[in-house]
Amino acid sequence: MTEGVPPSESTPQPTVATVEAMVRAQMSTALGGRRGMIEAGVPGILFTAIWLPTKDLRLALVISLVAAGIALAVRLAQRSTVQYVMNAVFSIGIGWLFVRIAANSGGSESDQALAFFLPGIIYSLVYTIVLGISCLSTWPLVGFMLGSVTGDATAWHDDRQVVRLCTRLTWLLAAPGGVGVLLQGPVWLLGWRDAIDPDVAVGVIAFLRYGLGWPLRIASWSAMIWLLARNSTPLEPESA
Repeated sequence: MTEGVPPSESTPQPTVATVEAMVRAQMSTALGGRRGMIEAGVPGILFTAIWLPTKDLRLALVISLVAAGIALAVRLAQRSTVQYVMNAVFSIGIGWLFVRIAANSGGSESDQALAFFLPGIIYSLVYTIVLGISCLSTWPLVGFMLGSVTGDATAWHDDRQVVRLCTRLTWLLAAPGGVGVLLQGPVWLLGWRDAIDPDVAVGVIAFLRYGLGWPLRIASWSAMIWLLARNSTPLEPESA
């Protein structure tokens, strides 16, 4: 009768190589390639491009949803993943909810347009705080992502080198959201308080989110890959 394999032998141990493989897979999933980035960004870009010259909030929302709906229909026809399209639809839905709250509170059309962008800023703020706390607590989120790949949620935490590497990767993962909040948040507040023209604030936030946001994410992932390649040393010295 064959004896069972001990857990230590059956569960892959986290290494720099497995971390790199995980990061590459997560990068592919998060960005979705050129098509995924277009599907995620175009509805928001259309909203801004239509609202700024027309000030027709309903038209801007409808066109954004139509664009997302077309992309969704194509994905379904091709039987491919709808993740990136649904992310856009969800963002539009949450944005619409905030628009309705602003409208019911007596906000102007400009205030409502600003409200459309508020959920994204809040999400980035919470996301950055959570990642930062995970790093400061020495349980970085990337480590748990690694654990989901290796099959053991916490084995990576037994090796200080892996913990240190995962902490650096998590800070890099948090960087785009943190930069986005630092840039978009003050502009949003200034526009909401009429310290600057709300229309200008909407345009600036849209540029920061769609014109700068994706390049920041790509730069973040590139830095993660560079860090992994730079630190690709054995976890344990080879026996003499």
